[in-house]
Amino acid sequence: MRRKLLSVCALLLAVCQPALSATLDMSTHSPAVGAIAASVEDAPRRGALFKVQHDGRTSYLFGTVHAGKQTFFPLEPQVTRALADSNALVLELDVRASEPFQQALAAHGSYPRGDSIRKHLSGETLALLEQALSRAGMSLDKLEQYRPWLLANLLVGAEIERNGYVRSQGVEQFLLKAAAQQSKPLRELESADYQLGLFASMDDAQQETYLRENLAELASGAALKKTSSLIDAWSRADAPGINAAWQSMVSGGSVSAAFMERTLLGKRNPEMAASIENIMKADRTAFVGVGLLHLLGEQGVPELLRQRGYQVEQIY
Repeated sequence: MRRKLLSVCALLLAVCQPALSATLDMSTHSPAVGAIAASVEDAPRRGALFKVQHDGRTSYLFGTVHAGKQTFFPLEPQVTRALADSNALVLELDVRASEPFQQALAAHGSYPRGDSIRKHLSGETLALLEQALSRAGMSLDKLEQYRPWLLANLLVGAEIERNGYVRSQGVEQFLLKAAAQQSKPLRELESADYQLGLFASMDDAQQETYLRENLAELASGAALKKTSSLIDAWSRADAPGINAAWQSMVSGGSVSAAFMERTLLGKRNPEMAASIENIMKADRTAFVGVGLLHLLGEQGVPELLRQRGYQVEQIY
């Protein structure tokens, strides 16, 4: 079970939504880069791709999803050429590294020894949680040391995976393997400790509400619909569909929507823009892959870089 939770944590920010892959295995069976050449020229556009220029330096921003399907690969020629032309690959995290997630999970996702989620939730919420875990083939007795935000994400992630969107087919896996074959260094924008700490910043009341909201969306099918709509729109580079999915995740006045808008996006986007600026000063050409939702809207990373004086062109 710990390996399942570690795998969930590797995807906690997913496409920057609380819908996660819940793969048991932390190993990364990435798409086969060696088989790409034959079919890459026919590959369709996916996600969103930007070119960023400043003082003679060029970088690329590519919107990713952290769980997907084998049919999403290979990525199309503009993406693969941009990566090939870059000096470094930049991702939110190296999702292959399990030790940092183990440490972050202990610090932010678990209660201290002797404590339990049973002491932090109402009886009604506990009953709903046990029902949801039972439907997913899990037991609260084996998970009671974990905090509500983590169990909420675990359950939603398991539902997403049951419907065919898996971590091993996430875009990061493809990019990491391609970069390794090209001997490109990897730069990280964040850390596992930082990412999981964002979820742990919710107090007990917020975490219980976050859990209740996710349980309700699981029961209604809304959790799957939101995530599948975004990933499917990504797979077609469908800008209106992407924007519609984004709006569905940040609207409605729920704790989950507010956390998405203010913390997962509103707090992190300016930090990412500043980090990308620093990386561009060190690497003449960087290929930056971040969760798709970070690239959208007036407070998205591309617009924030424009405000810093960068020339940003959306290729698609």
